[in-house]
Amino acid sequence: MINRLGNKSEKLGMKYCKYHALGNDYIVIDPNDLDEELDREKTRLVCHRNYGVGSDGILLGPSASKSCDFKLRIFNPDGSEAEKSGNGLRIFARYLWDRNLVREQPFTIKTRGGSVTAQVLPGAGQVMVEMGQVNFHSDQIPVSGEPREVMNERIEVSGKVFTYCAATIGNPHCVIRFDSPSAELAKQYGPLIEMDPRFPKRTNVQFMEVLDRQNIRIEIWERGAGYTLASGSSSTAAAAVALKLGLCDSKIRVHMPGGNLDIQFKENFFAIMTGPVVRICEGNMDQEMFARTS
Repeated sequence: MINRLGNKSEKLGMKYCKYHALGNDYIVIDPNDLDEELDREKTRLVCHRNYGVGSDGILLGPSASKSCDFKLRIFNPDGSEAEKSGNGLRIFARYLWDRNLVREQPFTIKTRGGSVTAQVLPGAGQVMVEMGQVNFHSDQIPVSGEPREVMNERIEVSGKVFTYCAATIGNPHCVIRFDSPSAELAKQYGPLIEMDPRFPKRTNVQFMEVLDRQNIRIEIWERGAGYTLASGSSSTAAAAVALKLGLCDSKIRVHMPGGNLDIQFKENFFAIMTGPVVRICEGNMDQEMFARTS
């Protein structure tokens, strides 16, 4: 094959599509387009913003599932595998819709953190995902210590004491109430809290300000990814804590640096998330990117 300059073109590598949800960007890769396993090293390279395509994670799917319409695996930029991602699920749902793989709505997606139901709304710019039930129990999150609901406990990091609540929506979260949280606060204390030994699977961290009965604001440190402009699972966990503490009603708008998500709760903290998805591009990662260089 000859390109326009008359040179032989390089063999194309992995196909991908890229989307963002409130600035939280993911690369979607169909497993059928992989020549070999997407290991930790390749994942880190693809997500690297200087040496790769650059993203907050990789969505690997769809795969076959006996219990759901589709199966999805989610990888963090550090190469670790995540249980669930709210923004990632909205992006994946939009990807399935764009590829004409969805024939009926709503449809179901299986993740390591549980199964969800998704629906692409008219115009395809908004996606609704039934995230499932938020749980506050230490055995489920998990948090070390005696079995309990983890509410208003103390954590000290680098000489500073915070009061936190913990929750899971299929992945672990530590929610800290804080007046006027900032990106600098999340970047300073987030990585320390993420690795605190009381969280055996590490944790996502949200610094939350309650604005009124229908609105909260959060700054996010995401496990395996770092400081993040927006997160669907973090929004769900923080909103659930605000509701659990009696500070907000069952419909909550979550404000983040990347934009807003709407979370609605039914009985027993069953959460429904609605928010935007934007398609960025699609392309091929050249095999030269994966070649080892000295």
